[in-house]
Amino acid sequence: MPKREIFREQSIFGPPALYPVPAEDPNDPLQWSTRRKTLILVVCSLYSFLSNSALLGPSVYIGIYAEEFNISPTTASNIVSYANLAFGFGSLVLVPLYHKIGRRPVMLGSLLLYCGGLIGCSQATSYGSLMAARVIHGFGSSVCEALPVQLVNDIFFLHERGKRLGYYTVCLCFGSTGPLYAGYMLSGGHDWRLFFYVEFAFAVALFILAFFVVEETAYHRKPPTEGRQSQENLQRGSDGEKTFDAVVEDSPLAPEIPPRKTFLQTLKFWGIWEKDSDYFLMMARSFTYFLVPHVFWVVTTYGIYIGLGALTFNYIFPLKITAPPYNWSQTNSGLIAVASFLGYLLAIPFTPSSDLLAARLTRKNNGIRESEMRLGAMLPVMLLAPMGLILFGMAAQHDLHWIAYFFGVGITQFSSYFYFTFTLAYAVDSYTANISEMLIAMNLGKQAISFGMGLDLLTWVLDHGYAVMIAGVFVSILTANNLALILFMLRGKRIRAYMAKTWLARVHRESVKEIATH
Repeated sequence: MPKREIFREQSIFGPPALYPVPAEDPNDPLQWSTRRKTLILVVCSLYSFLSNSALLGPSVYIGIYAEEFNISPTTASNIVSYANLAFGFGSLVLVPLYHKIGRRPVMLGSLLLYCGGLIGCSQATSYGSLMAARVIHGFGSSVCEALPVQLVNDIFFLHERGKRLGYYTVCLCFGSTGPLYAGYMLSGGHDWRLFFYVEFAFAVALFILAFFVVEETAYHRKPPTEGRQSQENLQRGSDGEKTFDAVVEDSPLAPEIPPRKTFLQTLKFWGIWEKDSDYFLMMARSFTYFLVPHVFWVVTTYGIYIGLGALTFNYIFPLKITAPPYNWSQTNSGLIAVASFLGYLLAIPFTPSSDLLAARLTRKNNGIRESEMRLGAMLPVMLLAPMGLILFGMAAQHDLHWIAYFFGVGITQFSSYFYFTFTLAYAVDSYTANISEMLIAMNLGKQAISFGMGLDLLTWVLDHGYAVMIAGVFVSILTANNLALILFMLRGKRIRAYMAKTWLARVHRESVKEIATH
């Protein structure tokens, strides 16, 4: 896979250069109004928030499910684990599909599937029916992590995408506060089904908003100069040198600019069929990204931190805090989400740190930018997350004050935001590749790893103890992953150079159709 092509932020004449170069067609998504683009971004971000909150919220109901369905807590926890797995593997089907038939129909269809799964959960009367409905809404909403990135790449210029994706990432992280809302819904005298009713109501509202707001963003853009090439050739002198005479706008050679689609035409969600998009080849090619060290590091990073934040913390805290010596009510068992929220909130101001560091190092390097220049921003938190995890494990083992759980989770989540944001940015900086195929691999891998960490977790800690599993095994895995930062800082460039000469580079070089950015 070749390195990213370098694009200058300014043209030789001074004003900022726009990339991609927009077509003169008003239907080009890059030509849409700022209001329409912002509304599309809001819909995508809300979808990510809702789907993640619905995925993780029921973790506070594990004890209730165990009692109501007469199953063990470990079996009840699979309600979250298997939905989490479906959430990852759904992208393998839906991401190539939106390349084939368009972004709009896939987004609307996924929202309908998501709504259907949620209402199915609210009506479930058995463990099996609840599990089936959870898998359906997890599978349906799985595209919510890839599609927003795709839409941002479709409608925003290169220099605008970083900030816009930052807004989406914040909503993605805040989706982990779902257990907080789920816990407090019990205080109204209703059972666990109220959570799914509320999620369903918001999902239907989001579907209606998306139907009227999210226009099809797939567009085959031709550079505006392409239609004028023959005119430029006419402006050459006898010596072959090109002159810079103005192009006559009413020339018959000038391309005809179509009118902007009407509002009713933008509501159409059929008619797109991309012949050049090979559905099954894209699915197969995405698996090759697991062989790319930089991408695999993103996969392990996301998988481990999701396994800890979404599953380990949300499985263990509700069970510990409702038992002696704490004896909290089930209503308050989701309060651990407050620690996650505060951890992310405190980390958000540091989002520009890697860009600032990379820019400073670039200036010192005579203007030559290297992907590894942003990695130093993660050094301060490299060992902070393992420390927070040790604190959480020891608190659970020795029944320490509840504030110890909150500090442990907050510290770990604060650090995870750095790794979530900057490892993905590093992978995107390192390789030019189709962003969709890379995201398929990332979604598959991270959900599979987090699923493995959550599966039978409660059995593990009961058999071996909280300190051994959390402060021992999980801390060792997390520390090894975090220390890979040193490897990539020192040898990342050599690894990229080696990968550029492999058969993987040849496979992906021919398939590149879009340039990703963070």
